[in-house]
Amino acid sequence: MSFRLQPAAPARPNRCQLFGPGSRPAIFEKMAASAADVINLDLEDSVAPVDKPEARKNIIEAIGDVDWGDKYLSVRINGLDTPYWYRDVVDLLECAADRLDQIMIPKVGNAADIYAVDALVTAVEAAKGRQKPISFEVIIESATGIAHVDEIAASSPRLQAMSLGAADFAASMGMQTTGIGGTQENYYMIREGQKHWSDPWHWAQAAIVAACRTHGVLPVDGPFGDFSDDDGFLAQARRSATLGMVGKWAIHPKQVALANAVFTPSADAVAEAREILAAMEKAKAEGAGATVYKGRLVDIASIKQAEVIVAQSELISSK
Repeated sequence: MSFRLQPAAPARPNRCQLFGPGSRPAIFEKMAASAADVINLDLEDSVAPVDKPEARKNIIEAIGDVDWGDKYLSVRINGLDTPYWYRDVVDLLECAADRLDQIMIPKVGNAADIYAVDALVTAVEAAKGRQKPISFEVIIESATGIAHVDEIAASSPRLQAMSLGAADFAASMGMQTTGIGGTQENYYMIREGQKHWSDPWHWAQAAIVAACRTHGVLPVDGPFGDFSDDDGFLAQARRSATLGMVGKWAIHPKQVALANAVFTPSADAVAEAREILAAMEKAKAEGAGATVYKGRLVDIASIKQAEVIVAQSELISSK
């Protein structure tokens, strides 16, 4: 490993991000009462252009009026290619309470996009004397975004999380699909006459995870569009967790429990991780650099893997 160690990602639970449109304030209390770790109030895709000013007003009021408990509270602003985004940022930071934690920036294409938002946020914070710095989450939703994913991950100390937005990403890439996440009917291989479906999002997710882990950012899986397909959601979430992502979006309340179940280490996994750590401590005391646990070799790398699981469990338990 390089002597320049990877910085740690923010130490906060991010198993599930529950989305709700700013044009539907009636659901805000229910969102606050959910089991999601992060609440994303939306000003972008789920809000019609004519409703955006009212949605912005609804969110600003709710930030101060609703009891959000220990949720990490985020607002997705409109894209930088629209005439709405600057007013989203200015009004949120000039008018909303300090309870707001994060701004989510959609359709990010390069580090300059983050610089633009960062400059505006910094100016408004200074002018208004806001005491709590706003963090950023970005969404990779284009060919340009994935091509510049590393520079985006390194773009600002405000950046805490990065998500994959499958629908816009697919459109930008020219993919022949209208599905949002999940396996795709025509993305398969043939072996011995049988179809085997692979994951068309795998390479993009892996690129996001690598960039995020390099720069101390939380990698998050985006939406799964068919909220009637619990098995499909779970399958994609498990693939994402295996790759190193820390959580997933929920576009329907029923998906919250599914995401939490996948991204919370099981009791068996935590127990095994602790046993591996204990076995390695015993081996080190005996002067050995490796040992055998349940018939398989464990060594220093195994310690790092086990420590990740234990740390995730302790972080969630402390919530």
